[in-house]
Amino acid sequence: MTVSSEDPVATATELRPVFRRILLKLSGESLMGDREYGMDRGTIDAIAEEIVEVQTSGVETAIVVGAGNIYRGMAAAAEGMDRATADYAGMLATVLNGLALQDALEDRGAYTRVLSALELKEVAEPYIRRRAIRHLEKGRIVIFAAGTGNPFFTTDTAAALRALEINADAILMAKHGTEGVYAGDPRLDPDAQFIPELTHLQAIERGLKIMDTTALSLCMDNNLPIHVFQLADGNIRRVVAGERVGTIIATPAEEES
Repeated sequence: MTVSSEDPVATATELRPVFRRILLKLSGESLMGDREYGMDRGTIDAIAEEIVEVQTSGVETAIVVGAGNIYRGMAAAAEGMDRATADYAGMLATVLNGLALQDALEDRGAYTRVLSALELKEVAEPYIRRRAIRHLEKGRIVIFAAGTGNPFFTTDTAAALRALEINADAILMAKHGTEGVYAGDPRLDPDAQFIPELTHLQAIERGLKIMDTTALSLCMDNNLPIHVFQLADGNIRRVVAGERVGTIIATPAEEES
């Protein structure tokens, strides 16, 4: 599918967004579908369809995607790797996922750019903050790949860092197989309590496995809200429209230091 200009792709949606600019964090596992590892094109197409609808409603959209779907397939090899080497392999895996997502988005008429924290000039632009913001302003969907470009940092931290750098209004964290934040692991404890709302500090103090502590601290220090929800059909649209879906992690103004 092609269009003749970089104007937003026409859509019949009546979505009325409450955000100006978002960063969507997708886990690598969300691209697997029913596979044990790897990518499922049908799943990626469905995600891309919804992202394009959100972006064409007027929301400037950036994406960070993880690498769990690929890393799961190389877990045995990674066990014997030096940590830094394993982390670099994971960064390259996020580039593979970013390219797959880019292809699905462009099949739907979207204009995209993949910006990589590692130099891969044949397939992606280098990450430059001002360039990323300019792409968003021009109506392009920006995919941030290769994490922060440094080992020992997760894609959660990359999502928090990039969201702050581009002045995003919120991080939308789409989870695979869970509806939001629970007091325990719902896969192991069916009675684990669902938590609809909490502060960044509460998430850190309670050791809830939402994002790593570095990412949560960055968001807390800069009062960046995080919406955690299940990656199910329509949920991204619903969150962008201001519906209460999943869990909201935010620090009220009176609690800011």
